[in-house]
Amino acid sequence: MNITSPKMLAQSVRNARKQRKLTQRAAAESVNMKQSTISEFENHPEGTRLDTLFRLLAVLDLELQVVSRNSKEKAKEGWDQEW
Repeated sequence: MNITSPKMLAQSVRNARKQRKLTQRAAAESVNMKQSTISEFENHPEGTRLDTLFRLLAVLDLELQVVSRNSKEKAKEGWDQEW
C-alpha cells in the first residue's frame, strides 16, 4: 500500500494493531506510553512525534520504508523483485 498522508498512515497502523488483536491500552503498555497517545495518533496523526510513531511501529513489528515515487516507473519497466 502506498501511504501518502498522515491519515493513511494512522489507518494502516490501526489496522495492524487490530489484526494483532491488541487494544490501544495493551499496545501502549508494551512501549511505556499512555493509551491516549495511541488514540491521539490514530485519530489525529498530524501532530504525532516521530519517536511515538517509531515506538508504535516497533510494538506492531512494522517497519517504515521510504522510496522514490519514481520507483513506480521502474516497476513498470519489468522489475518485479523486492529487496
